[in-house]
Parts: sequence; C-alpha cells; structure tokens
Amino acid sequence: MNKIYKIVFIGILLIGCKEITKEQETDKSKVEFNQVLADELLRMAVVDQIAAGVPSGKYRELPLEEWKKFKDSVFRTREKRLQKVFKNNGFLGYDLVGKDGSRNFFLMVQHSDHKPEFQSRVLEKMKIEVDKSNANSGSYGLLVDRVNLNTGKAQIYGTQVTYNMNTGQAYPKKLKDSINVNKRRKSIGLEPIEVYLNDMSEKHFEMQKENCLNKGITKPFSYKTE
Repeated sequence: MNKIYKIVFIGILLIGCKEITKEQETDKSKVEFNQVLADELLRMAVVDQIAAGVPSGKYRELPLEEWKKFKDSVFRTREKRLQKVFKNNGFLGYDLVGKDGSRNFFLMVQHSDHKPEFQSRVLEKMKIEVDKSNANSGSYGLLVDRVNLNTGKAQIYGTQVTYNMNTGQAYPKKLKDSINVNKRRKSIGLEPIEVYLNDMSEKHFEMQKENCLNKGITKPFSYKTE
C-alpha cells in the first residue's frame, strides 16, 4: 500500500508542476501596458504630423529648403528611436501602448521612407499582431503599399496616391490588378477606393486651396460612388 501511496503522491506532484508551468507560461505571454512609452509616442507623433503636413503657423515662414531640412530631420530622428523600440518590443500592439500608441508608432514608421528595410521588418511583425487582432488591419494595408512602392513593387490596396495638378484629382500610384482592388480593400476593412480617393482629393483641395483657385479649380474632383 505504501508503494501505491508513493506513486499517487508523486503523480500529484507532477501534475502540480505541470499546472504551475502552464501558469508561468501564461504570465509570460501577458503584456503589461506601458504608459510611459505610449506618452513618448504621442509626443513624437505630434511633431511628426507637423512635418508630414503642409507648413502652418511659424513653419510657413521657413524657406522651402529649410522646411525640407526640418521634415528630414524629424523623420530621421524618430526613425532612430523607433528602431530601438522595435528591437525591444517588436510591433507595438494595442496591449502594450493602446490603440492610439499603436497608431502613432505605425504613422512614424510610414514616414521612415529613407529606411525601407526597417519598414519591411516592422511590416512582418505587424502582420503577426494583426492576425491576433492586436493591431489595425487597415493600417497594415497602408504600410504594405508603402513598402511595396519603396522597394520598386506595385501597391496592393491603392492607399498611396498622387495628384493631377490641373484638376486636383487624386489617383493611386502604381497599382496591381486595379479591377479587384476593392475586394482586397474590403478584406482588411478599408472603404471602396472611389470613396478614399474622393476624400484625398478633398483634403488636397483644402490644403492647396489658394493654388487650386489660381488654376481655376473651384472644387475637388469626385469619382462616382455606388
């Protein structure tokens, strides 16, 4: 009987060890929200968005070359910091920095066009988080297109646009299989491309309103939508 009790006791210990191991593994998989990092990303993104937009406020006084230097300095400085953050954390998902923090990280990676290899590495890790619903699928599509264009390929979702300077019309840069683009956009939660292009045309018109009016463009160009 003693032998039987010993065997049962050992079995209980083994089961207990397995359960503890599983609990430890679960704890290791949990990501603790990092408010300090989220706040840092917000501060970085505020200036990033100034550099990414049209000069306004005090920046309107800068000569064109000075404005370009400012933009380049902002994007490169942030890219260096993002590299370090990415090395330590991979793609920053909702669990680590919240939806706003994750979006801010993505936005600044998008503007690291001078380092397409970095963008590609981020994209690979971002896909993992998207598949876990821990990152935005639409933002993933934007970065896919950005990386493709920066590496000489056609974009997939048509998110990267340029403009007809005579009409103000937005249209996609080099795009693969344009006939089926809306199917692909829908699969990652993006609106139809016609709606997107109309929105981009309207924003471009507002930002360049004075120039547009001088050219006789009195309203933004609109594609037909269903």
